[in-house]
Amino acid sequence: MIETDITVGSELKVTCSRDELAQRLATVSRAVSTRTAVQVLLGVLLRAEGGRLELAATDMEISLRGGLDADVAAEGAVVVPARLLVELSRLLPSAEVVIEHRANEGILQIDCGSASYRLHTYSSEDFPRLPELTTLETFSVAREALLDTVAQVVRSASRDESRPVLTGILVRFEPGRLAMAATDSYRLSVKETELEGDSPELEAIVPARALTELGRIAAGSDTVELGVHENQVVFVAGGVTLTSRRIDGQFPNYRQLLPETFEYEVPLPRKELLDVVRRTAVMAQRNSPLRLRFAEGELTISAQTQDVGESRESLPAGFTGEPLEIGFNADFLRDGIESIASDEVRLKLISPLRPAVLQGDSEAYRYLIMPIRLAG
Repeated sequence: MIETDITVGSELKVTCSRDELAQRLATVSRAVSTRTAVQVLLGVLLRAEGGRLELAATDMEISLRGGLDADVAAEGAVVVPARLLVELSRLLPSAEVVIEHRANEGILQIDCGSASYRLHTYSSEDFPRLPELTTLETFSVAREALLDTVAQVVRSASRDESRPVLTGILVRFEPGRLAMAATDSYRLSVKETELEGDSPELEAIVPARALTELGRIAAGSDTVELGVHENQVVFVAGGVTLTSRRIDGQFPNYRQLLPETFEYEVPLPRKELLDVVRRTAVMAQRNSPLRLRFAEGELTISAQTQDVGESRESLPAGFTGEPLEIGFNADFLRDGIESIASDEVRLKLISPLRPAVLQGDSEAYRYLIMPIRLAG
């Protein structure tokens, strides 16, 4: 990580727009740590210099930075409790805000119309040093292509911190193509997207949370700037910079996990299938599986939980052959169907104990789901 010194004056004093301040704080503060005893990580760094007020926050996994134009009367830096500052910025009564750091008192003075506030501060010298971005080489990626790819795979990322690699998404750029994969070992999502223009070859495991945040900050942009430096991945969109640590480790070889051949391929209407799964899954409680029974021309989906109840519903299905019954985690199956973008879902099956794959009308997206062994 490249380190950059923060120029700290004896005081900080700026005048800026209340609305712009509130908007930037709402975005940047999403990187504030919620699980730490380190007080400075509960704050937002304010730095005034060169006619700008720059804001930054980090939880040591991701950081968010953004700024706004300001009338800078005195340059300096200070860290302010994020929760209080965000709440105040939304409630201030006037359109113009004066912010002044009185370093000798350890106080941030906020004046807006007839309102006046004094907040205790933390030293900016204790704030983590963030990567220097001025010399970082980046390349542009179409926002829609990037975020659509993230959206289709992110649900499969694990939330189990004991296996850090699986909490990330494998991101691979190749000439003219972007591929992403995520797995929690019970399911696997893979999406390949064609890209226009040139992009360097690059591979990184990026925390799923970072890519979820990227979806928020890049919502109004046409493109996203992306760069990699050592153990950091950097995204720039909408005037906000998101940096994230890269996850070390070996991501599973997803190509080897995807079966090459299947015994059955069943086309199903996506909306109807999703509605049936949602209704039936109400009775799939306490880890009870959702049962899918395929018979000639029909699919019956059922669930049963002891002392709760049971549900059963059928729909037409293009299935031929000997009846087959397979069980799935109800939430995982629902997520897979929801991630399909086309009107038709193709459910590919091998046997009740082998993984199944859901696809739409394109080979570019595949959702593998492991079955649950059914009793009886």
